[in-house]
Amino acid sequence: MINKISKIIALLILGLMFILMFASAWNDSATMDELAHIPAGYSYLTKKDYRLNPEHPPLIKDLSAIPLLFLNLNFPADAPAWTNDINGQWDVGRIFLYESSQKTGQAGNDADKIIRWSRLPIMLLAVLFGWMLFKWVSRLYGNKVGLLTLFFFAFSPTIIAHSRYVTTDLAAAFGFFIGLATFINFLKNQTRKNLIIAGVAFGIAQLLKFSLVILAPIYLLLAVLWIILEKWSFKSLLKMISKIILIGIVGLLIIWPVYQFHVWNYPSERQFQDTNFILSSFGFRPAADFVIWLSDKPVLRAVGQYFFGILMVVQRASGGNTTYFMGAVSSSASPVYFPLLYLLKEPLAFHLLTLMALIFAIRNILRAREKSLRIATEWMRDNFAVIASIIFIAVYFFQSITSNLNIGIRHIIPALPFIFFLVARQAIKQKYFIVFPLLFLIFFSTLFSFPYYLSYYNALGGGMKNGYKIATDSNYDWGQDLKRLKDFVEKNHIQKIGIDYFGGGNPRYYFGDPPAGGFEPWWSAKGPLSEGWLAISVNTLMNATAKPVKGFKIKPEDSYLWLKDKKPVARAGTSIFIYKF
Repeated sequence: MINKISKIIALLILGLMFILMFASAWNDSATMDELAHIPAGYSYLTKKDYRLNPEHPPLIKDLSAIPLLFLNLNFPADAPAWTNDINGQWDVGRIFLYESSQKTGQAGNDADKIIRWSRLPIMLLAVLFGWMLFKWVSRLYGNKVGLLTLFFFAFSPTIIAHSRYVTTDLAAAFGFFIGLATFINFLKNQTRKNLIIAGVAFGIAQLLKFSLVILAPIYLLLAVLWIILEKWSFKSLLKMISKIILIGIVGLLIIWPVYQFHVWNYPSERQFQDTNFILSSFGFRPAADFVIWLSDKPVLRAVGQYFFGILMVVQRASGGNTTYFMGAVSSSASPVYFPLLYLLKEPLAFHLLTLMALIFAIRNILRAREKSLRIATEWMRDNFAVIASIIFIAVYFFQSITSNLNIGIRHIIPALPFIFFLVARQAIKQKYFIVFPLLFLIFFSTLFSFPYYLSYYNALGGGMKNGYKIATDSNYDWGQDLKRLKDFVEKNHIQKIGIDYFGGGNPRYYFGDPPAGGFEPWWSAKGPLSEGWLAISVNTLMNATAKPVKGFKIKPEDSYLWLKDKKPVARAGTSIFIYKF
């Protein structure tokens, strides 16, 4: 049972987490992915048309767009990016957020208001996620373990950083959690009610991110293990597979009507055209041809749009993503990328607790008085949530490490809540004088990182000031500091500044149109300024100056060689370097 005091403590932790998220995001400009996700969500709810951002399911974007329905916004429905372009999400986003007055002749949208309101539902989802995680762990292993798990979750710089933006990363973690928690509950108590709950959770998970399709093989793996632990028979395996299929059917009954709503006003001929064009280069033609065939069928095109998104993700993953990592820029993945970022972007004190938990767990196994297969089987059955968490972490890390997409620690966020749970379960058994100082270190390292959670690196990674040398993009610079650059320019009474910016913000919106405005677009080939100020996003700088590998070639004129011996005089936030000539 969860007692009243534990609930109050949990609510206080979540309240502080919300304050940190809300306050730290207040002055963050739009990140790169938000430029696409925010207008897409608004178009779904107001147009019932899914032509934008089909490579991600709709639910988290829908959620973020709900507050925008009350803001009387101008949407560029007559812009070529909407009417003619295939998935013109970036241009629609730019017009919707920053240039709506130019297209409509009316008062323009307030970009900052749109961004702030659309982020609020994501932060509330993070709070709900934390509460559900606390309740699930508390029911399994008691309030102390539940509160410690929640503490790790609420004060993880990675969780805080990516719970403040309109992206699918927190949503993916939430989807994996509800999918696994409800399936574990179903295995333990296989009633019709629990099967339906697991199916609904599976369906909701598929509407949050396409990577959650791997829940299906994980379900099968966990089910086989559960049957082995209970009483193995081929008949019981077939029966379990049939139940998993029923869970999938229930999930499909959730997915189908949601997608039907989203393609309601999406012209079928336009859906067919978009699907056919984007999948024209898809490698496995039977799958592509089947989805294209579904795309204009009145009853089937909703589910066709869902499978279209999955194929887009497969297609993108096979092509890789150009990214900077450890002094090199490449589109090929590195097997050490995710393990190293996990080590460097979570607090060192948490890693010490993890190491202690592993040491004590191994010691307890070695000291066990009785060792037998029967004892091991009973323990695994009684602690199936622990075993399931270990399996999921292993599968998810393996899939992440072997994938060809290295675009940020945010992609392994789904594994973090289960890691927090495992560490908390073991750490709570240790002496308080060992654990409490490490908890204080976690808390204060997170508190003192405010408001730059996206750029957080621990001391091994060089801290927030130098972490960009390890990896950039959504690990450090996603465009979040453009408004802080504007504040710097105003505070220092700078009349003109050159800007080479990476992100979802828009310098013209904040600085005015050049040449009359306060900035001039800049890039390496233009060479150094004769005099004045220059601001460069660190993501752009590191990609330009890194060593190209895997067939890449960076032209000398694009490599900012003229900045090699020049140091920035200031920074906007953490991610925009400012030079004076």
